[in-house]
Formats: sequence, C-alpha cells, structure tokens
Amino acid sequence: MSITLQNLGRRYNREWIFRRLDYTFSLGKKYAVLGSNGSGKSTLLKVLSGSLAPSEGKIAYEDKDIQPILPEDVFQQLTIAAPYMELIEEFTLRELIAFHFKFKSYLPGFDLNEVVRTLQLEKAVDKEIRFFSSGMKQRVKLALACCSSSSIVLLDEPMSNLDVAGEDWYLSLIGHTMQANRVLIIGSNQQKEYGFCDEQINIMSYK
Repeated sequence: MSITLQNLGRRYNREWIFRRLDYTFSLGKKYAVLGSNGSGKSTLLKVLSGSLAPSEGKIAYEDKDIQPILPEDVFQQLTIAAPYMELIEEFTLRELIAFHFKFKSYLPGFDLNEVVRTLQLEKAVDKEIRFFSSGMKQRVKLALACCSSSSIVLLDEPMSNLDVAGEDWYLSLIGHTMQANRVLIIGSNQQKEYGFCDEQINIMSYK
C-alpha cells in the first residue's frame, strides 16, 4: 500500500491549514507528521483517512500490486487511533474487541484473547469501558488499531493519557505489530512518540 499526495491542501473558511503538499508514503516505512498544537497534524491525518475531503489536490492510494484503490474503499485497508475518537462505553472490553473485529481482520497471530493479553487487561475483560481510566482507554484504542490486519495505521498523539509504564507499553506494541507490509503515520510533537520513524514531515512547511 502506498499513498501519494499531489498538491494537497485543506482549508477552513478562508484559512489554509496546509497546502501544496506533495509526498508519497511507501509500504514498510514509518512516518512522523510534526508540528505544534493546532498546526494541522490531525487535519492531515483525517484527510488521509478519508474522513475529511481535501480542499485542493489529489490523494492516490495503491495496493502492493500497484492497483489503484478508490478513496471511498480505503477504510477497509486502514485503522486509526486518536484522542478525539470515542469508544462504545456501554460495552465490556470483550464485547468491544469482538465488535471491532466484525469489521476488521485480526493481524496474523492475534485473536480476542491475544489482544487482551497484549493490553495486559485480563482482569478487566468483562468490565465496561466507561469504568476504564483514560490511560486504559488509550491502550484499547492503540491495540485495536495496531492489532488489526490493516495496511495503513494512523496514530494521532499516541501517548496521550499514558503514564510512564503506558509509554513503554506503546513502544513495545509498535515493535511487535508494525511489520514490513504496513505504512505507519504518527501525528506528534513529542520525540518519544516517533523517535523510531524513518521519515519526518513538518506540517508548518506547508502553510
């Protein structure tokens, strides 16, 4: 899977969040989208995910056989974890994982029990999400995104609400799940979140 951006831009009203962005995200690489709070990192990730349409330019998605994928079909190849995403709080952890994987396939080597073990939340598997701490919820978002068999993984501020142990857990999760047949794109302004990435893009360069 690759993503090619051609003269990409997005604006709100008359203000350009970013524009004239030409870039290719290639299979097997990890990318960091950098910038201060409010600079447009999340907006770019939303455009890449298809939840926002670009105001100008084009996005081209191609699978590993260099066959084009329609933008409306990209969701089948993509997972995302972000602070603004909501979990279904009335579900237990077991129910939430089962629900998520009705729509996504498990990464090879994973099933419901392995995702729970990866989360280190075996004792909370039948606890409703609404009783989880913010850090536990963030782990769940990250695990659902990374343990799905998706070609594109988007992580926006992945260490949000994580304590020191949670930050170490996140780095271990990335090492365990980010295989050579995936594209990882991280929106961040904290070096510890993206220090392992191959390439960096500063969103402030496209104003």
